Amino acid sequence: MTKTAPLRLGFLMFPGFPMACLTSAIEPLRAANEIMGQRHFDWVLVAETAGPVRSSAEVRFEPDAILADCGALDHLYLLSPPTGQFIDPRRSPARLRWLDRTGTTLGAFSGGIFPLARAGLMEGHGCSVHWCYEAAFKSEFPKVHASEAAILREGRRTTVSGAGAVFDLMLRLIEERLGRHCMTEVACWFQHPFVRDEDARQKVPVAKGSGTNDALPAAIREAITLFDAHIEDPLRIPDVASAVDMSERHFERLFKRETGQSPLRYYRLLRLSKARQRVLYSNDKLSDIAASVGYPRSAPMARHYAEAFGVSPQAERRLSAGLRGLNGALAAE
Repeated sequence: MTKTAPLRLGFLMFPGFPMACLTSAIEPLRAANEIMGQRHFDWVLVAETAGPVRSSAEVRFEPDAILADCGALDHLYLLSPPTGQFIDPRRSPARLRWLDRTGTTLGAFSGGIFPLARAGLMEGHGCSVHWCYEAAFKSEFPKVHASEAAILREGRRTTVSGAGAVFDLMLRLIEERLGRHCMTEVACWFQHPFVRDEDARQKVPVAKGSGTNDALPAAIREAITLFDAHIEDPLRIPDVASAVDMSERHFERLFKRETGQSPLRYYRLLRLSKARQRVLYSNDKLSDIAASVGYPRSAPMARHYAEAFGVSPQAERRLSAGLRGLNGALAAE
């Protein structure tokens, strides 16, 4: 095989970043290098400032480079919780824009899409947004198309919903650079069960259930799609039953058999789950959050929220803010 320069990837770490996404990116690249007996991939850990960055698992990672000095990268991926903010909100996004102009492919894993979008680098692009963060992302970035795809590669933007999909993305890069035989061997090294198709959608759990939505009967999936499209303006259950061509009684019986819940309970929990995303990952007022999930006032939403999650939205927001402050303090140690 003709020797070529290694593909150079950078991983920009924000405090509280998902460690699994980082290891899911690096390990398959390391394996490919070992299998081929040649360094086809290089990687560098990047941070805004010197000093270790603490991951969500409270494991510290020492950066190899500072973003302001970072150059000559083929790819740079942001790893962050959805609440991640730039320490320097002027120079750091400017550096990302400079990398973009010089031909670097920019991307994000999981919550890293939030700071990438905050840097103004997702305008005119679609992106993969983890289903856990979808409502919060759409609230903050209504003009950016949030895709349900597990991986979305669009020009020089690559966004990935979670760690398993990050592994798939790396397998795809290995296949493109070294061929399918190497990609297959890497996958088998890690007993990785499958490689997602380019257009594969994210796996989404059945609310309070043990399965995933894609395993449900077509009519139930269609009903859940209708529920999801009418979060702010909830539909009547008889109208949903009619839309999927069933009697209300048969629809309720089938829905409960497949999900373990009545359609009304499932629908309410879906709306409350969207509210919870915005409680945890946005600064939106509770009255605005309530309106966005079909409640005319915040009080009934708060009551149902506490019944569903065992904590009021106000208390959960305070707890979340406190944990973020603690993680920030720990990262600075």
